[in-house]
Amino acid sequence: MNKEEIFSVITQNAKEIVPDLDSHEFQWDDKLVDLGANSMDRADIVMMTLESMDMNIPLVEIAKASNIGELAALLHEKQ
Repeated sequence: MNKEEIFSVITQNAKEIVPDLDSHEFQWDDKLVDLGANSMDRADIVMMTLESMDMNIPLVEIAKASNIGELAALLHEKQ
């Protein structure tokens, strides 16, 4: 997957977990916490994304990402 596809997977999962985001226009520098996702929501979004990508990465490594774009880039590098 390229970064744009990964970004799309993340945003679709975010919309599923946080229904208020259904009409949100996601940007690469959006932070899930600023969009209303609590810690459990964020963990679910990341786990769903990893599952969609058939990846198994320690969450500690993913915690380095400070926004959706950085998360997409990090996952792109790790695949």
